Amino acid sequence: MLTAEQFFAAHKANVETLFGLTTTAFQGVEKLVELNMQVAKTALAEAVESTQAVLSVKDAQELLALQATLLQPSAEKAASYSRHVQEITSSTSAEVAKAAEAQVADAQAKFAALVETAAKNAPAGSENVVALVKNAITTANNALESVQKAGKQAADVAAANFQAATNSAVKASQTGARAAKRAA
Repeated sequence: MLTAEQFFAAHKANVETLFGLTTTAFQGVEKLVELNMQVAKTALAEAVESTQAVLSVKDAQELLALQATLLQPSAEKAASYSRHVQEITSSTSAEVAKAAEAQVADAQAKFAALVETAAKNAPAGSENVVALVKNAITTANNALESVQKAGKQAADVAAANFQAATNSAVKASQTGARAAKRAA
């Protein structure tokens, strides 16, 4: 049976965890806002430069060459932005996952201690039932660990695929920009 002190201690720990996760989430959002503000400032400055460059063009061939030089950095910048967003979201989700894993591990330890206490106080002849419950708990814990590992591996593969796709897109845009420059 839980005492009032145990109940309040558990509640306090849960509230602290909630505030910790909320702080982590806000830090991730703050990083995304900072990134977006930086991108907006840079885009505005580049728009001014591009407009001035376009207004100073004297013929169509010069316009085509200018267009080719303006398109290549745009693809690279979009890829860089995507990488930054992916880094921010993956680091934030890793922190949340770490906290969740700690909570699960704590709950598992407390439940195992509860089962041990119950097993010690179990009536004689209930050893088979206690062993069955312990086995079920071990099996459930192993299954949870397997699911967590599979999820982490899937996230790692997705991040690697995202990185490879981004690199391919940047290379393709560079190749296209070079071809456009040669044509001009």
